[in-house]
Amino acid sequence: MIGDIMGVNESERPLLEVQDIYAGYRPDFDILKGVSLHVKPREIVCVIGPNGAGKSTVFKALYGFVNVRQGRVLFDNRDITGARPQDALKAGITIVPQLRSLFPQMTVYENLEMGMYLERDKARIKRRIDYILDLFPRLAERAKQKAGTMSGGEQRMLEIGRALMWEPKLVLMDEPSAGLAPLITKAIFRGIHRLNREIGLTVLMIEQNARQGLQISDRGYVLDLGQNSYEGSGRELLEDPNVRRAFLGG
Repeated sequence: MIGDIMGVNESERPLLEVQDIYAGYRPDFDILKGVSLHVKPREIVCVIGPNGAGKSTVFKALYGFVNVRQGRVLFDNRDITGARPQDALKAGITIVPQLRSLFPQMTVYENLEMGMYLERDKARIKRRIDYILDLFPRLAERAKQKAGTMSGGEQRMLEIGRALMWEPKLVLMDEPSAGLAPLITKAIFRGIHRLNREIGLTVLMIEQNARQGLQISDRGYVLDLGQNSYEGSGRELLEDPNVRRAFLGG
């Protein structure tokens, strides 16, 4: 159950705080073994690490898709440990999944509408769509185009736009560069950085393209075997010789 956390100065509290969580898909086997991290408002935080390190399990724990056996998840002054996906959404957390999640036979406009499927106020939905189309002129040009006919980069842009429909306080991005060509990857990272600077978008990102992810991030965490391995500013992790050797390819 989601409950209020009292007695902490608001200005001192991160927007998201993951406190020493143990979580996994089976009650007798933990993927995450004491992972801790936090995200402050208006930050981009990147989580990197090798395959099997538990990066995606962190997101699933935040969104209620795996059982948190121990530890707590605090979000915006509330305890959301074990919250259901719809509870996380209503609290203000949206997600851009790694795998394509658009409705290919629906138009860009219709896919954006799906970003507020819990909302019944049609006027508010229309205002949010207008806002997103203003934010992404490329999507405005293709508002009536079927999503499945767009390029991979445009589809990823639409997924990010749809995640913003709910006016989230935090967006989880699961490998936003997955499956994209290098030039498109750079454009997507530039777009994420622009949204952070222009509208104060707060992002917690998992990224296999560790170097580019850290380059746009305020801070980063390295996970290995389900545990915290390193943490620091994006620049500190990029320049750390141990991180470079183990996780950045040189």
